Parts: sequence; structure tokens; C-alpha cells
Amino acid sequence: MSGALLGGASAAQVSSLRSYARAIGLAFQVVDDILDITQPTEVLGKTAGKDLATQKTTYPSLLGLEKSREVAANLISDAKAQLSLFDARAAAPLVALADYIGSRSN
Repeated sequence: MSGALLGGASAAQVSSLRSYARAIGLAFQVVDDILDITQPTEVLGKTAGKDLATQKTTYPSLLGLEKSREVAANLISDAKAQLSLFDARAAAPLVALADYIGSRSN
């Protein structure tokens, strides 16, 4: 947001980036919750299953694994759609970030 404001982005562009940030931040959390129950400790780089062991409320615990994957995919798609106001080359790093979040394994 700061970069957009300092760079002279229009109000519509700032709003789109705000929506992108919300969606991608939430997608990161949903994917993190999914990885906690689907990946071993060696892959995660942190203790796997800790959320389940502490009965932490997570997306998979509330919605189930498949629905959580669907929510993450929808959030990533929504985030990328928010970049339509920008030149594709300028938006490429944010698109790449969204793709990475959706495909990460740790």
C-alpha cells in the first residue's frame, strides 16, 4: 500500500492492492493451516501437527481439508483478479507471489 501511495497510484489502484493484500494474506494462512496437517516436520521446517495437538482453530478443523483447499484456491484467484488494473509486467511479481503461496510445501 505504501509503495502504491508513494508511487502515485490512483484511488482505484490502491483499493485493488488493498483487496489483493487481504486475499493473499488470508490465503497464506489457509495454506499454512493445510500444510500443518499434510506435511511432515522435515518438509515444513517446524513441528508438524502442532495446531491439531493444541486444538487450535484452523481452516481445516472448521471446514475440512478439501473445503480449505478450495477456499485457498479461491482467495488466490481473487487476489490475482485484483491486479487487472495494472500492466501485466508491473503486476508480475505479485502474481508470482500468489502462485508461490498456492504451491508452497513449507
